[in-house]
Amino acid sequence: MLVKIKCPKCESEGSMSLVDDYYQGPYKCWKCRELFTITIDKNELKSCEPLSQEELERQQEIDALRNQFRRQ
Repeated sequence: MLVKIKCPKCESEGSMSLVDDYYQGPYKCWKCRELFTITIDKNELKSCEPLSQEELERQQEIDALRNQFRRQ
């Protein structure tokens, strides 16, 4: 399913393709390149908070560790 997301910073409209109807994680605006943490539930944007590059890298490290332990 394709979900439309309006950037709070530059007001441009982007889209994101999802398999599930729930998503929580990072999103980068295609136009202004600003990072956000978004929550989508039932094809509706529920929250959109600014995200720094450092926080994004930390989240990615945590996800990598989770995935590593799931495989074992």
